[in-house]
Amino acid sequence: MIAREDKMNEVVPKSKVIRRTRTTWNVSPSFMAKNTFNPIRSIIETMNLSPNPDKKMIALSIGDPTVFGNLRPAETIIQAVIHAVSSGKYNGYTMSTGYEEAREAVAKYSSTPTAPVSAQDVILCSGCSCALDICISVLANPGQNVLVPRPGFGLYKTLAEGLGIKTKPYRLQPENNWEIDLIDLELAIDEQTAAIIVNNPSNPCGSVFSKTHLERILQLAEKHCIPIIADEIYEHFVFPGQTYYPLASLSEKVPILSCSGLTKRFLVPGWRMGWIVINDRQNIFTPEIRKGLQTLSQRIIGSSTIIQGALPAILANTPQSFYDDTINQVKENAEVSYSILSTVPGLCPVMPSGAMYMMVGVDMHKFPKFQTDLDLVEALVTEQSVFCLPGKCFDFPNYFRIVLTVPGELMKEACFRIREFCLLHHRNNQVKLQIDTSIHSLNYKKDISAIISEKNTDFCDNYYEELEP
Repeated sequence: MIAREDKMNEVVPKSKVIRRTRTTWNVSPSFMAKNTFNPIRSIIETMNLSPNPDKKMIALSIGDPTVFGNLRPAETIIQAVIHAVSSGKYNGYTMSTGYEEAREAVAKYSSTPTAPVSAQDVILCSGCSCALDICISVLANPGQNVLVPRPGFGLYKTLAEGLGIKTKPYRLQPENNWEIDLIDLELAIDEQTAAIIVNNPSNPCGSVFSKTHLERILQLAEKHCIPIIADEIYEHFVFPGQTYYPLASLSEKVPILSCSGLTKRFLVPGWRMGWIVINDRQNIFTPEIRKGLQTLSQRIIGSSTIIQGALPAILANTPQSFYDDTINQVKENAEVSYSILSTVPGLCPVMPSGAMYMMVGVDMHKFPKFQTDLDLVEALVTEQSVFCLPGKCFDFPNYFRIVLTVPGELMKEACFRIREFCLLHHRNNQVKLQIDTSIHSLNYKKDISAIISEKNTDFCDNYYEELEP
């Protein structure tokens, strides 16, 4: 005891003394925290959203297909999870990239005759957003840039800029069913461009790129030696008559990190199951890229093991009838919405070909009471209790986005309310006089074919020439 006290009382040499320089608390947020910015959340939180208490709120703003309860996962999907839980095999940790049998199932699901992949090419993630985060992080350094679509999913910017990576937009063309302006895309490329993000089918546009258009995108990437991050969370979610082409199936030369998951097609966004598929038949990605994907996946120690256990059965046994029924409901809503909104002076909807959304152009000159699309959307909530996301959320003003996953009758009613609102606020007094005959006399449950016959083609034909967002 005495020896221990003597040791504790020894004089510590001044050279070994750790001097504390702080005398007051000064805890600051990190660079990443200060630079992480979600444009959609930021815009919505600053909006004045006060619904009309006399009208039921209809939210056409939320990209969650489960909100209204009309779209539910197939029973086979539910049973697969029940079996995974009951088996007791999936309660612990596994490799951060996922169980091998689950990765094999994704590889089989994602492989095409021209782009076969194996379990070694798959990394399971906590949702597609996590997959995108890992892909951006592995390819780009602070100060570099990734090219993103405009209009586009705001999370790309959130994920990149929080890491000090810049985003540069390239334009999508509403006049050409939202195809990429390839000239604009090429002009955006510079020596600091680390990757191009291609979203197909598109959120927020609902567009589905043709094979020819995808091949032209790949030609540009090959010409400039830039890898692609393919956001394909809406893969196969296309309307009848449309064809979905996985980007990796069309190129042997361009290295592509394909991101997808269960979220949309399988109607389970809360299950947070996504994946990255590495498509690199020329071995352009160095071993460090594959190792980097693996080490980045270790930051969250992998996705839900329960859902991983269910994944082989979900991907193999979900019936085609389930997919078809979901698509048909969304397509019907798209047709109904387009039929109604295309008759509204001052609006120009762009008919989608897939995914769950429609973009609607607004000629703000026709609505002088409102300075921006945000003002118009706020007033629409206040007067009609219909909430759409303003185009500013997607870096594309003078538009708003509607979600097409609500029950059919609510979809019709929401569009009728939008029409009534626009007629009330249109600058043309003659248009306002149409309200009594074209709105209040309507039976909301009538067939679309019985709804107002006038068309809005003059505005839509001229809209893209007159108004450049």
